[in-house]
Amino acid sequence: MNIQKKEKIVGKAQYLVDETGQKTAVVLPVKEYEELLEDIHDLAVIAERKDEPTVDFEELKKRLKSDGLL
Repeated sequence: MNIQKKEKIVGKAQYLVDETGQKTAVVLPVKEYEELLEDIHDLAVIAERKDEPTVDFEELKKRLKSDGLL
């Protein structure tokens, strides 16, 4: 998620506060909440795969072509 998108979400956020005015919860539109969940999932996948070997771009294209995906 880019910074501009985060600023839009923050602008739409509503905060619940306690009797002293301290923020205790946040309410987000469902669409933005789902986008945040997707971002968290993407980061988890990246973390899981960080030690996997890389594949050369040309090799990847060859594989995709041989599988009929490109």
